[in-house]
Amino acid sequence: MAKKRIDHDRLFKELLSTFFEDFLLLFFPDVYEHIDIHHLSFLSEELFTDVTAGEKHRVDLLVETKVRGEDGLVIVHVEHQSYKQRTFPERMFLYFSRLFQKHRRRILPIAIFSYDERRDEPSSLMIQFPFLMVLDFRFLTVELRKLPWREYIRRDNPVAAALLSKMGYNESEKVEVKKEFLRILVRLELDEAKQRLLFGFFETYLRLSEAEEIQLRNEVSQMETKEAKQVMELIISYEQRGIEKGIQQGVKQGIEQGLKQGIKQGMKQGIEQGRQKGIEEGKIDIAKKMLAKGYDVDTIHELTGLPAEKIEQLKK
Repeated sequence: MAKKRIDHDRLFKELLSTFFEDFLLLFFPDVYEHIDIHHLSFLSEELFTDVTAGEKHRVDLLVETKVRGEDGLVIVHVEHQSYKQRTFPERMFLYFSRLFQKHRRRILPIAIFSYDERRDEPSSLMIQFPFLMVLDFRFLTVELRKLPWREYIRRDNPVAAALLSKMGYNESEKVEVKKEFLRILVRLELDEAKQRLLFGFFETYLRLSEAEEIQLRNEVSQMETKEAKQVMELIISYEQRGIEKGIQQGVKQGIEQGLKQGIKQGMKQGIEQGRQKGIEEGKIDIAKKMLAKGYDVDTIHELTGLPAEKIEQLKK
């Protein structure tokens, strides 16, 4: 089965457009001090064609805002870059120059590098002669893999929480990183939509194995009582959504099977049989996964509705 392609651009665009103020506060507090955060608007996507290279490039996020105390406007260009490109500074300059040509306003370019290994990326483009500096173009950068993740766990910032998944942790720290992510999420007390956005982003880039999930639950249970309860409730709520999704998929598969059977056995009977079978198989599959993660029989019964006797049989 082909590996599902991750839409990095969409994920980062959703995160930054939802929490742009938090993004500036986290990485560029000096910029934040000069921006009138009450005058933010996200402009339509810009698509540029590089005729020489025969390529099309998309500017990921354009934010129009005012500088405090001035009438001028700033367009902030955030570029998500997940792979190394030797000519990246040139591309940033081309974006900058074409945006300036179109908008005739001051532009602040920002590049976010989210590759999986540590690298040294330039943040400028210079064109000069021995007798003249023709161009000294600079842009702000965030190199996520270089960031020490532990320095961000006490910042109750939603962008910091999500981007822990792309910072400089090693494999042995994955469980601890997710535990700290959940603790931040509990402290932030966000609405369900924003919480789901952060959780989806984090899980895309940092996913634990079943053994690691069990380790996570054990570590959470040893935390301070109130916090442990809140974090555990968060874990269960998202696993519950996973269960519901699994059941829905089972129902869908069952209906599809039922439709096929219905051609021969009678449409109504076939669909209903397939639906019931799909629900049952979906619940059983979820129950097996929950048992593997260390859930007790009562909890599985409560969340799936399966009889306790049936769950006990699955343990054998």
